[in-house]
Amino acid sequence: MLKRMRGRKFFYLFFVLFGTLAYLPAFSQFTEYSNEFLNIGAGARGLSMASAQVASVNDATAGYWNPAALANMRGGEPQLSLMHAEYYAGVGKYDFASLALPLKDNKRTLGLTLLRFAVDDIPNTIFLVQPDGTVNFSNITTFSSADYAFLVSLAQQSKTWGDKTINFGVNAKIIHRTAGDIATAWGFGFDAAVQILGNRWKVGVVAKDVTTTFNAWSYNINEAMREVFYETKNEIPGKNIELTAPQLMLGGSYNFKLSRKLNLLTEADLDVTFDGRRNTVISTKPVSIDPRLGLELSLKDVFFVRAGVNNFQKVLDDRDTLNQRKIWIYQPSVGAGFKVGEVQIDYAFVNLANQSYPLYTHVFSLKIDLRRKGQKKKTGNR
Repeated sequence: MLKRMRGRKFFYLFFVLFGTLAYLPAFSQFTEYSNEFLNIGAGARGLSMASAQVASVNDATAGYWNPAALANMRGGEPQLSLMHAEYYAGVGKYDFASLALPLKDNKRTLGLTLLRFAVDDIPNTIFLVQPDGTVNFSNITTFSSADYAFLVSLAQQSKTWGDKTINFGVNAKIIHRTAGDIATAWGFGFDAAVQILGNRWKVGVVAKDVTTTFNAWSYNINEAMREVFYETKNEIPGKNIELTAPQLMLGGSYNFKLSRKLNLLTEADLDVTFDGRRNTVISTKPVSIDPRLGLELSLKDVFFVRAGVNNFQKVLDDRDTLNQRKIWIYQPSVGAGFKVGEVQIDYAFVNLANQSYPLYTHVFSLKIDLRRKGQKKKTGNR
């Protein structure tokens, strides 16, 4: 009875948080595509499945995809996940690390996630042109634009509805963004999530930035810079607050047992945004919906082959000289992985553009089960 009452309290809290999604857009001015670096993805497994992970994620990256799924590691060993990727021929660098720690009470799991996306060596040409109109290239300096996020996740498992398992999770996230010494921002926000597990199916729901996430920007602009901005008719920035609209992620997965050794995991997700009209399959002023589809074929839970498609957009057909006809495009991705003992290595071949104009990048990630001494390995629910 006590466990059931606690489960109901979690349900009430969860749906109260979701209820705010319907009303917040009417009372706030959100910044479109705010903190978009948080939507890049995490882990080569998830990226190779086109980010369709809300329901099926089952490792330390769950702190990013769906914090409720960390509860699947309850009673298991700690797990470390690492990833490095370089985008646009090495211009952008993306690093991700997550650690899942099942707590001693065997009822909850703690997750710690750190990610960084940065573009280094950006030329600063503010003082390139002298007051007399001459050009002085020695005045060019460089700086880095970097975005950081630190997520603290907590998940709890609650058994209800007969043989079905319900997991609840929350994220508290701290955001730090910099543009050299000129601009700095600090932000804070929350995510709420739930995951329901059946025999072979899973359902996941994540409310990102459920109470809205804010970034407070401040600027360090000296008098010389202000004068250049004024002379070139550029706006001199001042302190401001950037608000990130809530985002709803819905997903469902099913694991087909093809044979005693072969399994096929399928997942379909919906990314629902509330920050204005986007170029998505369903696009309206208050709500835009973007689908994601992913597959994973596993052999003995040791070898994996994955594929997926996402980011469906309607664009002008380049073959139409009148620029009137539109066609649908999408971003494909593929990948593979293998597991040896407590170590799993995953690879993703990801398209950053679309199938017509591919811009591919290679992503590798590493996952390590940090098994405690004398601890027997426990298998999770995939």
